[in-house]
Amino acid sequence: MGYHAMLDIRNKHSLEREKLLAGAVKEVAAELRLVDVADYVAFLRMDQLGNIADLVESSSQLYLRPGALIFGNGGDIHLTWGTPPSIDLDLEFRSEGVTAHFRLGLTATNASVRITYIAFAEPDAAPEANTERLRAAIESARYHPAR
Repeated sequence: MGYHAMLDIRNKHSLEREKLLAGAVKEVAAELRLVDVADYVAFLRMDQLGNIADLVESSSQLYLRPGALIFGNGGDIHLTWGTPPSIDLDLEFRSEGVTAHFRLGLTATNASVRITYIAFAEPDAAPEANTERLRAAIESARYHPAR
């Protein structure tokens, strides 16, 4: 028996990477917030995860290249009598040898990103270089409007 706690060890690289991903998916998050929260509750409770995968795919198709952002087949609902609802969706970003698994938190007015796993095909010893690789991967995954 004993007490076990998981420490939240975060560093400046994690926070910077989360900001980069948040910027990459901000339009997608806005699209996903157009779906009624009751639908997310039903999809997650009734294990209809394919519906959420379709929503993520259709919400990202105007902003990111196909396959760059996919639903990670998981999520949580935070719904109580005394608080506004919030939804967490597991998502995966893949581009240019960078893979990031993260939680997208959605409320009526805000979105948040929390990276749970990140991998680089050929990681650099310098964390700053890996962060720049993520930045380049995001840029590569974006659709750029014609000028």
